Parts: sequence; C-alpha cells; structure tokens
Amino acid sequence: MVFKLYSHMERLIVVPARIGSSRLPRKPLRNIAGKPLIRWVLEGCLRTGERVILATDSELVAEAVSDLRVDVFMTPPELPSGSDRVAYVLKDVDAQLVINYQGDEPFVYPEDIERIFSELEKGEEVVTLAVRDEESYERESDVKVVLDRKGYALYFSRSPIPFFRNHTESVYPLKHIGIYGFRKSTLLDFVRMDRGTLERVESLEQLRLLENHKRIKVLLTENYYHGVDTEEDVSVVEERLRRTER
Repeated sequence: MVFKLYSHMERLIVVPARIGSSRLPRKPLRNIAGKPLIRWVLEGCLRTGERVILATDSELVAEAVSDLRVDVFMTPPELPSGSDRVAYVLKDVDAQLVINYQGDEPFVYPEDIERIFSELEKGEEVVTLAVRDEESYERESDVKVVLDRKGYALYFSRSPIPFFRNHTESVYPLKHIGIYGFRKSTLLDFVRMDRGTLERVESLEQLRLLENHKRIKVLLTENYYHGVDTEEDVSVVEERLRRTER
C-alpha cells in the first residue's frame, strides 16, 4: 500500500479509527450491512468531494480501505483520543480547516459538512452538530447539549439537560453529534490543554474547550445520525443502512 499526503489543502476531513475498543472489539472492522464500518464512514466522506485522510493505528484497518481514494496516516497507538490523532496528522499537512469525522459515524451528509466548513471560513474556531431527539433525553449513552441565544454551547452532559420543570414546546432536548470542525490552530491548542474537572467527571473532551473559554458553535440538523458503540447500535444502524441502500 502506498501512503501519501497532499499538501496545500485548505479544507480536510480526517477520520480517526482506533482498532481497540472496550465495548465493541475491532470496531472499525465490524461488518455492518455487508461491509466494514470504517468503509461506510470513508465512502460517505468521499461523497462530499473533500480531501479525506484516515488516521489509524492499525494496518488491518488501512488494508480494509486500500482501494478507496483516501490517504492513510499511521498514528501511534498510545494517542488518547480521536482529536489527538487528527492533530497528529495536521502537524504534517498544510490544511487550515479540518473536520474530525469519527470512525464510528456511518451516516454522512454533504450539506452538513459544507455548513461546518462555511462556519469555520466565517471565523468560528470550533463547530459541531446537534439534532432534536426526544428519545435521547434519558439515555446516558447519548450526550445532550444546551445552547445560548446565539447557538453556542453552554454545556454538554450525559445527564438529561435541560431539566423540564415546566415542559413547553421547545427545541430541546438536543442530542450532540460527535463530529467537529476546527481551525487548525485551535485544535493544536486544544490537545495541549490540561484535562479539566468537568471533562474528567463527565468523560467528555469537548468540556475541556468550554472550561478554557473556547466557544463551540452548534449547528442544528434534521438529518439522521447514529454512532456505533454497542451491539444494540450495530442492529439499529444496520437496519437503517439496509433501508437507505434499497
């Protein structure tokens, strides 16, 4: 396999994919609706027309997508997070705007990718997505987000937020979609920051940004997203993908 990198890219999608997973072993290679999970993600990203890099610690993952038009960057296995893998790639790639598209998010929508890049081009430092989802409210596995009046994140939590003392019609609850757009300088700063109390308590790395006074712009979408983290997720995603592919 030839590993190559393009230079002078202003916009870039990086897909971090780690072979180890405590809840779903060898997750990137898990067969879902006839192909490995990582192929669903990368094929979707390629349909956006953007440059795409796979950042992985596994030759097996790289081989599973060797026929796709993506660059592969081998990253150290000890890196603690997907954000660190993306930052590792950016040290050697001349791109100022990057989307961290997590390797367990098989649904990709070009219009949402374009919206994220557009906000970054306007000057935002960090941009992410959220979708209104009533069912997510009580699920600990789903991260919820609350916003200020201008659409910036006030807080993220696995707990049900906001608390509905007097329930009225509202945009809430909002499920956070773990796809992030960064300006390069902001991401490199982010991975150098110390983990804060809230990040350690909630185990949500985006709280590190809020604890360091970095604003996160949250774009609302009506598109369907469902990450793969458990066996139950595999069943849900497989059924949806089979319906979509018909």
